[in-house]
Amino acid sequence: MTIEHQIQVETLLSHLFAEAKKDRFKVLKGFAKSVLKGIQPADFKEAYLSISKEQGEDLKELIVANKLRNIVEFGTSFGISTLYLAQGAAETNGHVISTELIESKALAARENFKKAGLNDRIEVRIGDAMETLENHKESIDLLLLDGWKDLYLPLFQMLELNFHGKTQIYVDNADMSETKAFLEVIRRNTNYKMEAKFGGKVVLITVNDIN
Repeated sequence: MTIEHQIQVETLLSHLFAEAKKDRFKVLKGFAKSVLKGIQPADFKEAYLSISKEQGEDLKELIVANKLRNIVEFGTSFGISTLYLAQGAAETNGHVISTELIESKALAARENFKKAGLNDRIEVRIGDAMETLENHKESIDLLLLDGWKDLYLPLFQMLELNFHGKTQIYVDNADMSETKAFLEVIRRNTNYKMEAKFGGKVVLITVNDIN
Protein backbone atom coordinates (compact mmCIF):
# COMPACT_ATOMS: atom_id res chain seq x y z
CA MET A 1 0.00 0.00 0.00
CA THR A 2 1.16 3.51 -0.78
CA ILE A 3 1.36 6.14 1.96
CA GLU A 4 -1.58 7.93 0.34
CA HIS A 5 -3.67 4.75 0.42
CA GLN A 6 -2.77 4.13 4.07
CA ILE A 7 -3.89 7.65 4.96
CA GLN A 8 -7.15 7.04 3.06
CA VAL A 9 -7.85 3.87 5.05
CA GLU A 10 -6.83 5.38 8.39
CA THR A 11 -9.09 8.39 7.80
CA LEU A 12 -12.05 6.10 7.13
CA LEU A 13 -11.24 3.97 10.18
CA SER A 14 -11.09 7.07 12.38
CA HIS A 15 -14.56 8.00 11.15
CA LEU A 16 -15.90 4.48 11.78
CA PHE A 17 -14.43 4.34 15.27
CA ALA A 18 -16.06 7.70 16.03
CA GLU A 19 -19.38 6.28 14.84
CA ALA A 20 -18.83 3.17 16.96
CA LYS A 21 -18.19 5.33 20.01
CA LYS A 22 -21.49 7.15 19.50
CA ASP A 23 -23.09 3.76 18.94
CA ARG A 24 -23.01 2.63 22.59
CA PHE A 25 -26.65 3.62 23.09
CA LYS A 26 -27.67 1.25 20.29
CA VAL A 27 -25.75 -1.57 21.96
CA LEU A 28 -27.55 -0.95 25.27
CA LYS A 29 -30.84 -0.70 23.41
CA GLY A 30 -30.16 -4.06 21.78
CA PHE A 31 -29.55 -5.68 25.13
CA ALA A 32 -32.69 -4.08 26.55
CA LYS A 33 -34.82 -5.40 23.68
CA SER A 34 -33.52 -8.91 24.22
CA VAL A 35 -33.97 -9.16 28.00
CA LEU A 36 -37.24 -11.07 27.86
CA LYS A 37 -36.88 -13.06 24.64
CA GLY A 38 -33.16 -13.81 24.67
CA ILE A 39 -30.39 -12.01 22.82
CA GLN A 40 -30.65 -12.26 19.03
CA PRO A 41 -28.35 -10.92 16.26
CA ALA A 42 -31.17 -8.82 14.81
CA ASP A 43 -31.29 -6.82 18.06
CA PHE A 44 -27.89 -5.36 17.11
CA LYS A 45 -28.45 -4.70 13.40
CA GLU A 46 -27.51 -1.03 13.88
CA ALA A 47 -24.71 -1.58 16.41
CA TYR A 48 -21.03 -1.67 15.45
CA LEU A 49 -19.81 -4.09 18.17
CA SER A 50 -16.32 -3.47 16.81
CA ILE A 51 -12.85 -4.54 17.85
CA SER A 52 -10.51 -1.89 19.25
CA LYS A 53 -7.91 -0.01 17.23
CA GLU A 54 -5.21 -1.87 19.19
CA GLN A 55 -6.71 -5.21 18.23
CA GLY A 56 -6.90 -4.12 14.62
CA GLU A 57 -3.24 -3.18 14.54
CA ASP A 58 -2.42 -6.48 16.25
CA LEU A 59 -4.29 -8.41 13.57
CA LYS A 60 -2.56 -6.52 10.78
CA GLU A 61 0.85 -7.14 12.35
CA LEU A 62 0.02 -10.84 12.82
CA ILE A 63 -0.83 -11.18 9.13
CA VAL A 64 2.27 -9.40 7.88
CA ALA A 65 4.73 -10.99 10.33
CA ASN A 66 3.52 -14.52 9.51
CA LYS A 67 2.89 -13.89 5.80
CA LEU A 68 -0.73 -14.99 6.13
CA ARG A 69 -2.73 -14.88 2.91
CA ASN A 70 -5.94 -16.90 3.14
CA ILE A 71 -8.04 -15.14 5.75
CA VAL A 72 -11.58 -15.96 6.91
CA GLU A 73 -13.61 -13.72 9.20
CA PHE A 74 -16.78 -14.66 11.06
CA GLY A 75 -18.66 -11.43 11.78
CA THR A 76 -18.18 -8.54 9.34
CA SER A 77 -20.52 -6.06 11.05
CA PHE A 78 -19.75 -2.65 9.47
CA GLY A 79 -16.27 -3.77 8.43
CA ILE A 80 -13.83 -2.24 10.90
CA SER A 81 -12.00 -5.49 11.65
CA THR A 82 -12.23 -6.49 7.99
CA LEU A 83 -10.41 -3.32 6.94
CA TYR A 84 -7.49 -4.20 9.22
CA LEU A 85 -7.44 -7.74 7.83
CA ALA A 86 -7.45 -6.40 4.28
CA GLN A 87 -4.61 -3.99 5.01
CA GLY A 88 -2.53 -6.95 6.16
CA ALA A 89 -3.63 -9.00 3.17
CA ALA A 90 -2.56 -6.18 0.84
CA GLU A 91 0.97 -6.57 2.20
CA THR A 92 1.02 -10.37 1.72
CA ASN A 93 -0.95 -10.48 -1.56
CA GLY A 94 -3.70 -12.27 0.29
CA HIS A 95 -7.48 -12.03 0.42
CA VAL A 96 -10.27 -11.97 3.01
CA ILE A 97 -13.55 -13.87 3.03
CA SER A 98 -15.90 -12.33 5.57
CA THR A 99 -19.42 -13.41 6.45
CA GLU A 100 -22.26 -11.37 7.97
CA LEU A 101 -25.76 -12.48 8.92
CA ILE A 102 -27.42 -9.05 8.80
CA GLU A 103 -27.77 -7.92 5.18
CA SER A 104 -27.93 -4.19 5.95
CA LYS A 105 -24.64 -4.39 7.84
CA ALA A 106 -22.97 -6.36 5.05
CA LEU A 107 -24.07 -3.86 2.41
CA ALA A 108 -22.83 -0.94 4.51
CA ALA A 109 -19.52 -2.76 5.02
CA ARG A 110 -19.14 -3.23 1.27
CA GLU A 111 -19.53 0.51 0.79
CA ASN A 112 -16.84 1.10 3.41
CA PHE A 113 -14.49 -1.27 1.60
CA LYS A 114 -15.02 0.64 -1.64
CA LYS A 115 -14.30 3.93 0.11
CA ALA A 116 -11.10 2.43 1.50
CA GLY A 117 -10.02 1.13 -1.90
CA LEU A 118 -9.73 -2.39 -0.49
CA ASN A 119 -12.83 -4.03 -1.94
CA ASP A 120 -10.68 -6.07 -4.33
CA ARG A 121 -9.16 -7.83 -1.31
CA ILE A 122 -12.48 -8.68 0.35
CA GLU A 123 -15.36 -11.01 -0.43
CA VAL A 124 -18.40 -10.54 1.79
CA ARG A 125 -20.85 -13.42 2.08
CA ILE A 126 -24.30 -12.60 3.44
CA GLY A 127 -26.16 -15.11 5.58
CA ASP A 128 -25.63 -17.75 8.24
CA ALA A 129 -21.90 -18.52 8.39
CA MET A 130 -22.63 -22.24 8.77
CA GLU A 131 -24.10 -22.03 5.29
CA THR A 132 -21.94 -19.39 3.60
CA LEU A 133 -18.73 -21.18 4.66
CA GLU A 134 -20.07 -24.73 4.45
CA ASN A 135 -18.25 -25.65 1.25
CA HIS A 136 -15.06 -23.70 1.93
CA LYS A 137 -12.20 -25.69 0.40
CA GLU A 138 -9.18 -23.35 0.62
CA SER A 139 -6.61 -23.72 3.35
CA ILE A 140 -7.04 -21.12 6.11
CA ASP A 141 -4.05 -19.14 7.37
CA LEU A 142 -6.06 -16.94 9.74
CA LEU A 143 -9.56 -17.41 11.13
CA LEU A 144 -11.06 -14.48 13.05
CA LEU A 145 -13.98 -15.47 15.27
CA ASP A 146 -15.92 -12.30 16.07
CA GLY A 147 -19.54 -13.17 15.40
CA TRP A 148 -22.32 -14.88 17.35
CA LYS A 149 -20.61 -16.76 20.20
CA ASP A 150 -22.83 -19.86 20.07
CA LEU A 151 -21.44 -20.58 16.60
CA TYR A 152 -17.75 -20.43 17.52
CA LEU A 153 -17.49 -24.16 18.21
CA PRO A 154 -19.54 -25.57 15.29
CA LEU A 155 -17.88 -23.14 12.87
CA PHE A 156 -14.41 -24.02 14.18
CA GLN A 157 -15.16 -27.72 13.81
CA MET A 158 -16.61 -27.28 10.32
CA LEU A 159 -13.51 -25.42 9.09
CA GLU A 160 -10.96 -27.48 11.00
CA LEU A 161 -10.05 -29.60 7.97
CA ASN A 162 -8.82 -26.39 6.32
CA PHE A 163 -6.28 -25.69 9.09
CA HIS A 164 -2.58 -26.41 8.67
CA GLY A 165 0.59 -26.21 10.75
CA LYS A 166 0.76 -22.41 10.66
CA THR A 167 -2.94 -21.57 11.01
CA GLN A 168 -3.83 -18.86 13.53
CA ILE A 169 -7.30 -18.64 15.09
CA TYR A 170 -7.97 -15.21 16.63
CA VAL A 171 -10.83 -15.40 19.13
CA ASP A 172 -12.43 -12.11 20.18
CA ASN A 173 -14.64 -11.70 23.27
CA ALA A 174 -12.76 -14.55 24.94
CA ASP A 175 -13.89 -13.26 28.33
CA MET A 176 -17.58 -13.95 27.63
CA SER A 177 -19.20 -17.06 29.11
CA GLU A 178 -20.15 -18.64 25.76
CA THR A 179 -16.65 -18.11 24.42
CA LYS A 180 -15.08 -19.55 27.57
CA ALA A 181 -17.13 -22.73 27.04
CA PHE A 182 -15.83 -22.95 23.46
CA LEU A 183 -12.24 -22.40 24.57
CA GLU A 184 -12.54 -25.08 27.23
CA VAL A 185 -13.43 -27.62 24.54
CA ILE A 186 -10.47 -26.57 22.39
CA ARG A 187 -8.14 -26.56 25.40
CA ARG A 188 -8.71 -30.29 25.82
CA ASN A 189 -7.48 -30.91 22.27
CA THR A 190 -3.71 -31.40 22.26
CA ASN A 191 -3.54 -30.31 18.63
CA TYR A 192 -3.86 -26.70 19.76
CA LYS A 193 -2.19 -24.24 22.08
CA MET A 194 -3.54 -20.94 23.36
CA GLU A 195 -2.20 -17.50 24.18
CA ALA A 196 -4.26 -14.87 26.01
CA LYS A 197 -3.97 -11.28 24.77
CA PHE A 198 -5.38 -7.89 25.75
CA GLY A 199 -5.99 -8.95 29.33
CA GLY A 200 -7.88 -12.06 28.29
CA LYS A 201 -10.28 -10.33 25.89
CA VAL A 202 -8.60 -12.16 23.03
CA VAL A 203 -7.20 -15.67 22.79
CA LEU A 204 -4.90 -16.69 19.94
CA ILE A 205 -5.13 -20.38 19.10
CA THR A 206 -2.31 -21.90 17.10
CA VAL A 207 -1.91 -25.38 15.67
CA ASN A 208 0.77 -27.47 17.38
CA ASP A 209 3.46 -28.55 14.93
CA ILE A 210 3.31 -32.34 15.21
CA ASN A 211 5.91 -33.00 12.49
